[in-house]
Amino acid sequence: MGDWTRRDVLKTGMVAPAAAAATPLAAEQQTRGVSSNETGQGETLSGPNHRERLLLDSGWRFHFGHANESSKDFNFGRSGTFSKTGNFVPPGRVNYDDGDWKAVDLPHDWAVDLPFQNDPDLRGRGFYPLGRNYPETSIGWYRRVLEIPAADAGKRLAIEFDGVYRHATVIFNNCFIGENSSGYAPFRFDVTDFATPGGRNVLLVRVDATLSDGWFYEGAGMYRHVWLVKTHPVHVRQWGTLVRSQVRPGEATLSIRTEVDNEGKGGQNTRVISTVLDSSGKAAGKATTAAAPIAEWDGHTYEQQMVVKQPALWSLEQRNLYKLVTEVESAGAIVDRYETPFGIRSLEFDAEKGFLLNGKSVKVKGTCNHQDHAGLGAALPDAVQYYRVRKLREMGSNAYRSSHNHPTPELLDACDQLGMLVMDETRMMSSNPEGLTQFERLVRRDRNHPSVFLWSMGNEEGEAATERGLRILTAMKRIAMEQDGSRLVTIAPLGGNNMNRGGFAACDVQGYNYADPAAERFHQANPKIPVIGTETVSAVATRGIYKVDRENGYVGSYDPWTTTGRASAEGWWSFTNARPWLSGGFVWTGFDYRGEPSPYGWPNISSQYGIIDTCGFPKDTFYYYQSWWGSQPVLHVFPHWNWPGLEGKDVMVWVHSNLEKVELFLNGKSLGAQEMKKDRHLAWQVSYAPGVLEARGFQGGRQVLTAKRETTGPAAKLVVRADRQEIAADGEDVAMFAVEVQDAQGRVAPLADNQVAFRVAGSGRLIGVGNGQPSSHEPDHGGTRKAFCGMCMGIVQAAREGGSVTVEVTSPGLTPATATIAAKAVKFRPAVPVWQREVPVGAGITGLWRPVPTAVAARGGGGFGAGADSVFTLRQDGNKLTGTVEGAGGGGGGGEQPVAIEDGKVDGNSVSFRAGTTTYTGTVEREELQLQRSFAGGRGGGFSPGGAPAPPVGAIVALGQAAGSAPPALGPPPDGSDPSSAAFVAAQTGGGGGGRRGQPAGPVVLRRWGRL
Repeated sequence: MGDWTRRDVLKTGMVAPAAAAATPLAAEQQTRGVSSNETGQGETLSGPNHRERLLLDSGWRFHFGHANESSKDFNFGRSGTFSKTGNFVPPGRVNYDDGDWKAVDLPHDWAVDLPFQNDPDLRGRGFYPLGRNYPETSIGWYRRVLEIPAADAGKRLAIEFDGVYRHATVIFNNCFIGENSSGYAPFRFDVTDFATPGGRNVLLVRVDATLSDGWFYEGAGMYRHVWLVKTHPVHVRQWGTLVRSQVRPGEATLSIRTEVDNEGKGGQNTRVISTVLDSSGKAAGKATTAAAPIAEWDGHTYEQQMVVKQPALWSLEQRNLYKLVTEVESAGAIVDRYETPFGIRSLEFDAEKGFLLNGKSVKVKGTCNHQDHAGLGAALPDAVQYYRVRKLREMGSNAYRSSHNHPTPELLDACDQLGMLVMDETRMMSSNPEGLTQFERLVRRDRNHPSVFLWSMGNEEGEAATERGLRILTAMKRIAMEQDGSRLVTIAPLGGNNMNRGGFAACDVQGYNYADPAAERFHQANPKIPVIGTETVSAVATRGIYKVDRENGYVGSYDPWTTTGRASAEGWWSFTNARPWLSGGFVWTGFDYRGEPSPYGWPNISSQYGIIDTCGFPKDTFYYYQSWWGSQPVLHVFPHWNWPGLEGKDVMVWVHSNLEKVELFLNGKSLGAQEMKKDRHLAWQVSYAPGVLEARGFQGGRQVLTAKRETTGPAAKLVVRADRQEIAADGEDVAMFAVEVQDAQGRVAPLADNQVAFRVAGSGRLIGVGNGQPSSHEPDHGGTRKAFCGMCMGIVQAAREGGSVTVEVTSPGLTPATATIAAKAVKFRPAVPVWQREVPVGAGITGLWRPVPTAVAARGGGGFGAGADSVFTLRQDGNKLTGTVEGAGGGGGGGEQPVAIEDGKVDGNSVSFRAGTTTYTGTVEREELQLQRSFAGGRGGGFSPGGAPAPPVGAIVALGQAAGSAPPALGPPPDGSDPSSAAFVAAQTGGGGGGRRGQPAGPVVLRRWGRL
């Protein structure tokens, strides 16, 4: 459940959930801007008291854990895991060696790389091995080392997660911080008390994807952004601003709410200065509150109003955005600056006119969508959100339902900037603490997005139609009214039999799923309640396929292929468009998605409900919607015209168009003309003959468009095209490279399935491949992909250097192709630097050194004294040796904090230096330093007065090993303690006692770990 703050405890006497999470950078790909609810995303404000919001996506390490065996899960779950602060699990320690962990950047979805398993229990998850029966692939650990500057002492420090799938356990500097049990809700933890300003810190996250939130592919891991947020103790609360607008002719009145917290010592007199900027940066209004006292560990809510003259309204066509700049003044100084993009517009649902935006009737032409994409799984770079929204807009869609969970913030940014309404949906319909805080986090995070026009409290919940459901939904609605108050609420019920029962009385707008006749009956019985189709149409199609192929799991692309008992695209839209009282609805779905394969199971691993496939390639139904949802003339004829063996037999030909009349020709001979009826399609039965099938479209008696399908020759060449000609060289931006297999005349070969290899040169890297085939088991992160129906795609992410990106595609026997786009150098958005193990090249023994685990003193000869995770950073300059020793334990001087080397000397192959109370002397032999240690005093790391004498300098004797015997394995001890710790090794060697001044402590052998 989210997090809690000390304020909650002080004010209520109990631990109360606090809605918390992060809203990342709102960024159109070409111009990255400031995010929806947080400051410091487009820029980091200077000054000791200003907030910073730093991206924490790069430099992570990943390792699988285990759901059942703690010995394979870094000792998590052993007795005492939660018993002591600062001693949670070995990887939480600063000096833990994660060298064998995989280097990853976020967003990251580990599930998409797992091998498919033909297990019926995995159907919903797309046959990826996650769950109780797959403990070895259901737990993932993420580790990030970060340096926090000493100047951050006194600031509040928080880690904000946009979403982790699924159950996240957060550890900071090996202290347990908290847990979050939703795979979609954002969450936040304050880590101020646990941080080490001026030193290295470790953020560790254990992610458990064993359980599911849904019944579809959801991914696994840290698949959304993570942020480090630094603020003055007096600051705007997370998502602490709310802007509501009342639009009148020539002006808009803005009601502004600002929540400010004082998380520091002593009371503060604080005031808020609110400035509204238009899209050009010009001030459109300003208001200042009176100063108000805020006690320590308390908060205050400020209310303001201002009038904006001649406001530029946000609409689907004119996406005008404003920015609220909130400045918090305390003790005469500005201590926080917080930016909130928003839009001015009016929303209304009318029981007779449907939905109105800015007073104008707008039919909702929506699609439901899950969040995964070809080649990427659930881990979508921001640019892919924009790509997907653009594809939907190209079809004529104007609304998006976030099915069935909190969307990623960048999706809402894309909808704000591109003009797409959003029905914002929570995952859990419940008034228990978890359900309420998840819904509250959704509302608070998203309430300033102008694209959000309706809150959805759940999907197909049987309890919604009961009295219990009424109590639950009433409590949830109260959250929406308290935290927003400017939007209505609904829920998406399955069927129409229960639309008058139970919890639906709590809904302002009546939703329905797959129940057009019931919706009409409801309207007749309840003429004053607005109605919207929350989920409609379950038409299935396989792109480029026109007949059933059960073996491969393909279905035809003609519209009547629907899930049993549900309307076709044409049936639903013609019904909806003919009824002004019906606000519109949402098709299931805009894009194909992994999991829930329909209508067939294995070998299918994805659904086929989408109007667009998983890559973004349109299916034929795309052009039906484009015809009747869009404003431009459309003419689309199908199927393809390669039907060997069907000569002389009838082939069904369809045309999608919004023109008045279409005439069809085969090889120049007219097959007749037909008048187009509103919201319908045209069809011909055509006796197949190879050649040219041509449709000619007429408007006002004049031919305005033609569309052709030609019988193609054999595959001869490849063509590759990028969706954009320039991307930002920021390490994040993405371009889609679509590949076509063509014949010698440049026509797409519709049956081609050639294997295509991708090679990327320049300022980019290949991050995924796909082809839209619902039964493809090829790796998404490979370098090759088969074409499916003549097409496939490579996804390329920019590097962090300007220049160009060239993608070359090859296939045996085909002419290769290349495409080049520009990578424009840009200013990177603020991010937490990646901790580097290596520094500039030095000389001699300069480098990073670690102890060889078995090269320690024999039993009785003194303890290890330098833990297996110790790091010796050595810099040689002639005969002088400097550097630090970290994690040497006891007499090594400093535990996990670095201790400076003193009196360091190098003479040939002889080395000597002192660190803390320990003196090291020995020799260098290639990549090993063989050292003898002695203590100057204090508690030692290992000389045992009663033990045997230490071996000579340079002797290499394995742990617990008699001379000449085989070394034993260094496994975890029975008591579950850390086998790599100095304490454990000392105990095994008979050491750990208080060392005497000047006594030898036994040898240590260091091996070069990294060059400096």
